[in-house]
Amino acid sequence: MTNSLRAVFLDHASLDLGDLDLTPLRQQFAELELHDQTGHRDVVGRLRGAQVAISNKVTIDAAAIAELPDLKLILVSATGTNNIDLAAARARGITVCNCQGYGTPSVAQHTLMLLLNLATRFVDYREAVRQDHWQKATQFCLLDFPIVELEGKTLGLLGHGELGSAVARLAEAFGMRVLLGALPGRPPRADRLPLAELLPQVDALTLHCPLNEHTRNLIDAEQLALMKPGAFLVNTARGGLVNEHALADALRSGHLGGAATDVLTQEPPKDGNPLLAVDIPRLIVTPHNAWGSREARQRIVVQMAENLEAWLKETPRRTVS
Repeated sequence: MTNSLRAVFLDHASLDLGDLDLTPLRQQFAELELHDQTGHRDVVGRLRGAQVAISNKVTIDAAAIAELPDLKLILVSATGTNNIDLAAARARGITVCNCQGYGTPSVAQHTLMLLLNLATRFVDYREAVRQDHWQKATQFCLLDFPIVELEGKTLGLLGHGELGSAVARLAEAFGMRVLLGALPGRPPRADRLPLAELLPQVDALTLHCPLNEHTRNLIDAEQLALMKPGAFLVNTARGGLVNEHALADALRSGHLGGAATDVLTQEPPKDGNPLLAVDIPRLIVTPHNAWGSREARQRIVVQMAENLEAWLKETPRRTVS
């Protein structure tokens, strides 16, 4: 312990499943108070008297900040900071730091895993074995579902930062050709193709861009119609990038060869979601767990400790406010 700071982690269970080493973080504080989760009504009470708040998804809004005069630093145990009122924090002189790039290997391999599942029809073949179809076959193998080789196919990437670049490298290792798409709201670049030019060329499209006013419903019915018949779509970025009703329709119509998503517009989808309908063919939905390897979660712990140490030295890093 190098100072007298008191810190409160509002939703510790969203990060640590009991498999992480919190020593890099614990040794920075005189007291680190852990709560599995925190409801909105309990935020102020739990943070009262703390100089440092740690939150993954718990909202710390302007009203809460106004009631917490001791709060000096907010550590977000994720990249997204939409749960923090950044303007209110800035007005109070509270530093907000996030974590960045921690899940690149995990999300990249998840993206390729989903693409490979679509290409090999893994889910369909696994179910065929469970339903005794192979056992009742008249020959040694079962080839009821078309299998696609990735080698020689074209992958379109929307978002070519650290994560998109990692996915591109993995795709190229499978022999795929990679094309980059232009994102709305960003300056044009010679190596980025407009969607109308990109989509008709790709055999698969993966999304790795942020959700903002420019990218919401980036892929809707019009864009899906531009894609090749039989093409694949994989989204491990944000749910709102894809119009979910339009994607469900494209799969039901048979236009797409398959789709996979690790994200939905509302998470958890307690009120239902168009993509959870049981009649949608060739769709894989995973529960926003692409980022969640133990290694990635441990990197978050290390980055939060780094962010705190830099803040103490008055040279803050990964600051968003």
